[in-house]
Amino acid sequence: MTSPPAPPPPVTERVTRTLEEIQPPATVVLHNDDVNDMNHVVHALLESVPELSVEDAAQIMLNAHEHGRADVISCPFERAELYRDRLESHGLTATIRRG
Repeated sequence: MTSPPAPPPPVTERVTRTLEEIQPPATVVLHNDDVNDMNHVVHALLESVPELSVEDAAQIMLNAHEHGRADVISCPFERAELYRDRLESHGLTATIRRG
């Protein structure tokens, strides 16, 4: 007598999720202050957020100066925490907005 055939292997689905699905983006927000001069703010932005160009940093600084705050970058939350902490280490005020 022969054995019955082996059952087929179970079907598994591969679920691919993007980084945004795993870790929703957060936005680093720079707040204006009356303490730091504009050159210092641009320098701090460039040192704190490597993705920024000089032009980007200058525009962010101007937006914060004119409107009270400006979005710096949207990225995963953990990286946003790093960038916020770096900006604060330069004496700037920065927060994180989720979503």
